[in-house]
Amino acid sequence: MTAPSPDSAATVRRLSESTAAQIEALALLLIDCVDGGASVSFMHPLSMNRATAFWRRVADDVATGARALLVAEDGHGIVGTVQLVLEQPENQTHRADLSKMLVHRRARRHGIGAALMVAAEQWAGELGKSLLVLDTASGDAERLYARLGWQSCGVIPGYALLPHGGLCDTHYFYRTLG
Repeated sequence: MTAPSPDSAATVRRLSESTAAQIEALALLLIDCVDGGASVSFMHPLSMNRATAFWRRVADDVATGARALLVAEDGHGIVGTVQLVLEQPENQTHRADLSKMLVHRRARRHGIGAALMVAAEQWAGELGKSLLVLDTASGDAERLYARLGWQSCGVIPGYALLPHGGLCDTHYFYRTLG
């Protein structure tokens, strides 16, 4: 699957395996997002070693089919990513969790997040998933998800720490497919 994003020169594609260079680029993307204050499971400062170790674990899950990994690339390399967590309990095989939707700060507001979401939904549908679930601590992402037809199902106050400190709420969304 390769598709141009709607408002930029970025292309979205699924990675079935990750090279060392791709893992490094994904680690730099994650570090940029954490540096910028994104609440994505890591605290600031995020070291390259820790970020690389995270992406190696993701690559292992991709190799076993437990996850799908999509990336958005422009002329400078990887500028965005999203994951589908496919491995679910046996009574929930119809769904996937959408995870770690990240866009580099230099590439935001150019349609890359929307392109990643549309591609993830398409890929999930092709895999037979009928329900997607995600959570976010970002107001910008909340607006994007709502615009794309995701349904809000609640907010949990004080759910996680922001990377530079302080509690943040998390907002849960779902989307039925097909």
